[in-house]
Amino acid sequence: MTDGTERATQTSQLYERLRTSILTLELLPGQSLAERGLESRFEASRTPVRAALVRLEAEGLVRRDGRSYTVAPIDLAEIAQLAEYREAVETAAVRLTIQRASDAQLDALADELTSMADAGAAGESVQAGGDFHSRLADLSDNPFFTSGVTTSLRRLERTRWLEARSAGSRDHAHDEHLRILAAVRARDADGAAALIAEHIRGTHERLRESLRSDEWRRAHALP
Repeated sequence: MTDGTERATQTSQLYERLRTSILTLELLPGQSLAERGLESRFEASRTPVRAALVRLEAEGLVRRDGRSYTVAPIDLAEIAQLAEYREAVETAAVRLTIQRASDAQLDALADELTSMADAGAAGESVQAGGDFHSRLADLSDNPFFTSGVTTSLRRLERTRWLEARSAGSRDHAHDEHLRILAAVRARDADGAAALIAEHIRGTHERLRESLRSDEWRRAHALP
């Protein structure tokens, strides 16, 4: 490998390790991430560490704090704004998907959704759920909708991971996805839009209540 390729590989690996540590709350909101400390902890050089932190900052998972970084707090106001944004974008996108997607494309999405039922771990469930929403938007044949959905889900991934820790929550989300897709395949635009809005609102409400609970805050040493 060239030096540039090695650095790119090291950056990618470090980014994934840091990201997973933040999503799983191994690194807690507000925790300091000094570059030198990360270099030592992950046995990485300064350039890959900085590059990984810049990527995580763009995703809203870390924030610059003077010369160092901190793990970004879980912002309830931002989560609410993203839920509003998702509802507006995804309900509009699904109406176009119903108009434009072929039966074969929807059959393929149904097969993918069936395979997603085996996603047993939180991380797998979050990935599977995100894939479903992104694919549904992608079938609208409007790349701006696809980008909007994918970006918002990426920014919400830490909180989506928290909700997916419960097997009951994972099963509930999968059942709602099945109902949404059934409405799409029936070409019921109003029904599909209403189900997506209900799904996004319900997910947000359950997450909001969980994050506000004293039990959750004590468990994760949050104020």
